[in-house]
Amino acid sequence: MFRLTQYMHQLLHPTPVRRRAAPGGMVKPVVIWNLTRTCNLKCRHCYTVSSNNVFPGELTHEQAMGVLDDLRGFNIPALILSGGEPLSRFDFWELAARAKELNFRHLSLSTNGTKLGGDNAARVADLGFDYVGISLDGIGAVNDWFRGVDGAYADALAGVRACLARGVKVGLRYTITRENSHDLPAMLDLCEAEGVDKFYLSHLVYAGRGDKHRGEDTAHDHTRRAMDLVLDRAWDAVENGRNLEIVTGNNDADAVWFLRWAERRFNPDRVAHVRAHLEAWGGNSSGVGVANIDPQGKVHPDTYWSDYTIGSVKDRPFSAWWTGDDPMLATLRTRPRPLKGRCGACAFQSVCGGNTRIRALQLTGDPWAEDPACYLTNAEIGVDEGLDRLTNAPFRGKSHDPAHQFF
Repeated sequence: MFRLTQYMHQLLHPTPVRRRAAPGGMVKPVVIWNLTRTCNLKCRHCYTVSSNNVFPGELTHEQAMGVLDDLRGFNIPALILSGGEPLSRFDFWELAARAKELNFRHLSLSTNGTKLGGDNAARVADLGFDYVGISLDGIGAVNDWFRGVDGAYADALAGVRACLARGVKVGLRYTITRENSHDLPAMLDLCEAEGVDKFYLSHLVYAGRGDKHRGEDTAHDHTRRAMDLVLDRAWDAVENGRNLEIVTGNNDADAVWFLRWAERRFNPDRVAHVRAHLEAWGGNSSGVGVANIDPQGKVHPDTYWSDYTIGSVKDRPFSAWWTGDDPMLATLRTRPRPLKGRCGACAFQSVCGGNTRIRALQLTGDPWAEDPACYLTNAEIGVDEGLDRLTNAPFRGKSHDPAHQFF
C-alpha cells in the first residue's frame, strides 16, 4: 500500500526517516486473513473467486481461534479480516469478538458493505474495529455491474452511512479498470460528500477473476491520467486542511510517479527527503510487510499469490511458517530483488521494490520478469530506450470507448 497523503505531508512537514527493516530482514507483517470464500456478490475482479456457496475445507471454528492466538502471540502490527464476504462466515462475530479481546494493535474489517444494515453496523461499532474498508467500484449501476448484483451499490452505501453514524472510521476501496475509470472523480466526490476520510485506489491484479478479466486493465495513458487526478485531489486536501487520506495499492510505480510529480514542484532537498522516506519504506511488501492466510488456512506472500503456498496453519502455526526458510519468502525479502527486463534496469528499484511480482508471474511464468503494469516510460525510470516492453502485455493495442474515459 502506498500512503500517498502521508508522503505529501512529508513535503510540508519533514520528519526523521525510519527504515521498515534492514535489507533482507524479516519484519512482523500486516496479516490479511480471508476468513471465507462465501460471498453474496459476484465481482468480476474477485481475486478469491468467491460466490454464494459453502466451500469445503475452510478452517473450523477451533482452528480459526488458534490462528488468532498465534497471530497475537507473534505480535503482528495489524490484522485485517477479509473474505469473500467475512460477515458470511458462520462464526464471524465470535472470531471478531475474540480478536478484539486479544487487543491487536490494529484490527480492520474488509467488506463489501452490503451486510452492514440493520444491527450489524452497531455490532461492528460495539466491537471497536479500528477501521472498516468498504468496496465500491463506481457509482450506481456501474458498481452493480462490476459486483454482479443489482442493488449492491445502494446496500453498500447504506452500510457506509450506518457505520459513519456510529462513529466507525470508514474508507472506500475502488479498483480501477478500463470499464469504470470514468467514475473516479465521482468516487472522490462521494468520499467528501459522505464524510468518508479515506480513499483507497486499487490497481487491477491478475489473480482469480481479476486474471480472467486482465484485458479490462487500464491502458498506461489512462493510468497516468487517473494518478494525476488522484495527486491533484490529494494535494488539494493537504493544502486546504481537509481530512481526506488517499492511498493506492497494487502498483508500486505510483510512488515513482509521485516522486516525479514532486520534482516539478519542490526544491531538490525536499524531494531528496521524500525519496529517503520512500526508500526506507521499500516499495512492494509481498512477503515482507504483508502476509495472507486464505480460507483453508494456507499461508501466502500476499493475497494475490494463491498459486504459491508457504504452508498451512492446519499443520504449523503461521508464525512458524513466516520465520522459516521458505525460498520464495527469502527472495522477496532480498533488496534488490533479482529483477529482469525494465524492472531490472530501473533507476527506482529502491523506491518501488520491483512492483507487483504476481502480474509478472501470471503473464510470463517468471516472478522476476518486469511488471507489465508499470506505466512510466523508459526515460522516466532511467532505462535505455532500446529496451522494449513486453510485447504481449494484456492492455496494449486495445481501443477505448471515449465514454469510458474520465477526462
